[in-house]
Amino acid sequence: MSNFASIRTDRGTRAVRIDGDRAVELNYADVGDLLRSGSAWRRRAEAVGGEELPVSELDFAPPVTTPEKIICVGLNYADHAAETGKETPSYPQLFAKFALALIGAHDTIELPDCSDQIDWEAELALVIGAPARHVSEADAHSYVAGYTVANDVSVRDWQRRTGQYLQGKTFEATTPVGPWMVPAEDLDAGDLRITCEVDGETVQDISTRDMIFGPAALVSYISQIITLDPGDLIITGTGAGIGARRTPPRYLTEGNVLTTSIEGIGTIENRCLAPAVAR
Repeated sequence: MSNFASIRTDRGTRAVRIDGDRAVELNYADVGDLLRSGSAWRRRAEAVGGEELPVSELDFAPPVTTPEKIICVGLNYADHAAETGKETPSYPQLFAKFALALIGAHDTIELPDCSDQIDWEAELALVIGAPARHVSEADAHSYVAGYTVANDVSVRDWQRRTGQYLQGKTFEATTPVGPWMVPAEDLDAGDLRITCEVDGETVQDISTRDMIFGPAALVSYISQIITLDPGDLIITGTGAGIGARRTPPRYLTEGNVLTTSIEGIGTIENRCLAPAVAR
């Protein structure tokens, strides 16, 4: 079974098919471009041959480099709602990110110099594979192309400045996603272990079985509001264990290595650096 990723080359970003420890370059700019090629995207991608590249040498970009929409979910685990002192929501709490927030599987997280309250949130992300509008929950899975790993790194003091989350959630170069997309038909996302480590210490250990609103419910709900298009990302929320709710609070600092893993998908590892160092 193949996975699909986007890599940086001297000719720009390219989609690749991952087969074990080897990759084959595809004639698409990224995974989003591949998905927008039509419903038979996987069959076409798996028929391509060519020079094989070692996966260990790839420079991973986010699987979808410029998604039209990045929709995120807050308080989607009951234990996380409890640790923040909030009631379990009756409906999904949604906010957005912009594409410039995204970085690849091994890129550096740029710690903004306007805050010292940068927090981690390990999350499952899903990638939309077909236009979805007014989709029922029963049919929603057929609109999901696949799953990937994300960390919704959050700038807590900016997040709390107003009742709207966006300004604390979309700082540039703070949201790692990757390393690849696992096709939805190859993975049951209903009970996946998600872990987050800071410098090798486990700070979150959760399961997607504890989501309040699962992937199908989210796709259906959001599709009532707006059309979801191929390549759009839905980042599905985090469980308990965030730094802001520790005693005392603990936040990411210069040099920390943030490692986010999801069973059946893979691992992303990102070092935290100040912008001047990161560039």
